[in-house]
Amino acid sequence: MKLYLIGHDYKYASEQIMLSLFPNERPEYPEGKPEGERLEIKLSEGKKFVTASCVLVNADGTFRASAKQKKEDGASEILTDRINQRLIKNAVYRAALRSGIKRPAWGSLTGVRPGKIFAALLDEGMDSERAVREFTEKYDVTEKRARLCLDTSLETVRAEKSLMPNDVCLYVGIPFCPTRCAYCSFVSQSVEKSMKLIGPFLDALYKEIDAVSARVRENGLRVISIYMGGGTPTTLSASQLDALCTLIAEKFDLSALREYTVEAGRPDTITVEKMRVLRRHGVDRVSVNPQTMSDKVLETIGRKHTAQDIVDALEKVRSVGGFAVNMDLIAGLPDDSVEGFDDTLTRVLALEPENITVHTLSLKKGSRITLENAPIPTADEVERMLDIAQERLRNAGYAPYYLYKQKFMSGGFENVGWAKEGYINLYNIFIMEELCSILAVGGGGSTKLICAGDTMNIRLMAPKYPFEYINNIEKTCADKAQITKFYSKQIM
Repeated sequence: MKLYLIGHDYKYASEQIMLSLFPNERPEYPEGKPEGERLEIKLSEGKKFVTASCVLVNADGTFRASAKQKKEDGASEILTDRINQRLIKNAVYRAALRSGIKRPAWGSLTGVRPGKIFAALLDEGMDSERAVREFTEKYDVTEKRARLCLDTSLETVRAEKSLMPNDVCLYVGIPFCPTRCAYCSFVSQSVEKSMKLIGPFLDALYKEIDAVSARVRENGLRVISIYMGGGTPTTLSASQLDALCTLIAEKFDLSALREYTVEAGRPDTITVEKMRVLRRHGVDRVSVNPQTMSDKVLETIGRKHTAQDIVDALEKVRSVGGFAVNMDLIAGLPDDSVEGFDDTLTRVLALEPENITVHTLSLKKGSRITLENAPIPTADEVERMLDIAQERLRNAGYAPYYLYKQKFMSGGFENVGWAKEGYINLYNIFIMEELCSILAVGGGGSTKLICAGDTMNIRLMAPKYPFEYINNIEKTCADKAQITKFYSKQIM
């Protein structure tokens, strides 16, 4: 879709709202007089008001809308930018509604973390009900989604109050899986093709662990949560997991550790021996991720196991004991249906995991579903799946505790983590709401250095693919010097 920005250069905000409302379009910025199917987005400032206006032209006609707000004297540059971007998004959103598109569940909100906006309302001193009203009125979010944000934001507030200034989380990325799922766009190599890379990858990873642990010690940081993800970490053998966990315990002071999570994810990687190794090292949270309990859908998405294999894997985990278990589900998988998703929920609830995370299928570039144009449920069907999940999970004693959105999600919906009382995964809250620094090691690891109230957070990215990670490990380790530079500035 052609975009014409008039009186401003808020390209990112304009693209965000366009992609949210018209997910099949891609932005173009032609020169010259506006023509053809397009969005004209104008921002103007008068004596009293700032106004954003939009002209949407498509095959159905021309549609106009605007949004304005009274100017705030003495507003900071950051606040002014936020207001301008919100006005732009609201103007485009209103024009799109007038053109006949269905009202999105998240209204004019874009971005990954809607909870941050809701939490800001609570920080202003609003009570819960007033915050819900403000949220729905300002962004046209449905009340159901606003109340999801309320629940998760209250958990965010509690988690934030539990943090000390020097608390950090450690992420360990293992970018290997037994096979690649059709919906996957994560950076991971299947062991079918890359078994020979696992040994050299681990050697490189050990060097990065050395580098990061040195920075943790010299800056007096406390590791309070470890999250080993991927990929599928349990693709590693029991002896490789043992060596990795042993090194982590040797290099980091884990006396303040509050939780230790490993994504066992794929049931075809779970053995009793591996679970015993993890438990011996203090791991107290694992994932056994079915995504679906339909054998037909599992085959369609490229899983090399059955629903019964998931049940059997969970039995192995329970036989070792001491683990809180998370199970991931995906609403909107190809070959699935509302009835099939409901059946998956029934079967997973019967297994009584401590956590259930309900994802919405995200059709990202690079996934085989996108490349093969596989048939998927409609946005209306996905919405029904998510509504069923919310009702049934609440009735079964689960509560939502973290929430985030992604680009290209079916229907523009969300991912929500649900937990039984006492089983919230703090790491998920900390990373999604950016409450503390995440120090990452491993392929594709994203270190994000965060200081409360600081708008200049720093991100350090490791190479994505195992081969590149191995070959660039010296530079990746050297980059970790930024950790000390960051924290020395905070002290000053």
